[in-house]
Amino acid sequence: MKLKEYIVVKGIISCETGLRIGGSKDSLEIGAMDNPIIRHPVNGLPYVPGSSLKGKMRSLLEIKAGTYQKGSGRPCDCGSCEICILFGCGDPSRSTQMTRLIFRDAMITSDSEKRLREAQEEKGLNFSEIKNENWIDRNTGKAGRGGLRTQERVPEGTTFNFEMSIRIFENDDSAQFLDKIKDGLGLMQQDYLGSSGSRGYGKIKFLNLTFNDKAFNI
Repeated sequence: MKLKEYIVVKGIISCETGLRIGGSKDSLEIGAMDNPIIRHPVNGLPYVPGSSLKGKMRSLLEIKAGTYQKGSGRPCDCGSCEICILFGCGDPSRSTQMTRLIFRDAMITSDSEKRLREAQEEKGLNFSEIKNENWIDRNTGKAGRGGLRTQERVPEGTTFNFEMSIRIFENDDSAQFLDKIKDGLGLMQQDYLGSSGSRGYGKIKFLNLTFNDKAFNI
């Protein structure tokens, strides 16, 4: 296969509600948050991993196409459908094609970093918010024993820089690929990113989208 070009899609991810993408608990100290969000290992700022964006978009597109393998928990590996061509196939015996999509980690925008640093100085918040949740015993109407959950979230209104690249090879239909990406981005706006979406977390919106510096809508 001969590579023709890259199509670069850029934009802003805006958190319409609090966003939770879990991080590692390996380095927690006594008294620290027991459900931390993922953070950059150097500056401690929250970010959205490219793997989270890729996995969410792929799963939603597969659900829409009817190829989502709920029982196995694995993505489609037929190797021949458009989703496998774009996102990759885990079974090398079925496909040797190179993955078309490259998802970059989405780093926090400078405006949001400034706002979160100000909140840290004024309120002692660690670039995040803490949300306490209880489960309610339906028989008594009271909080269940041991039901308190303490969740760390990226605050509503936080924005991240979104970027992905599409490899275009000879005989690829770039317009068709871009339509599939638009479909995936639209599905992500209708669904949620991260965890606890059924409880209101993770509603996002894509802003100022461009491909190769040309504006487009989803």
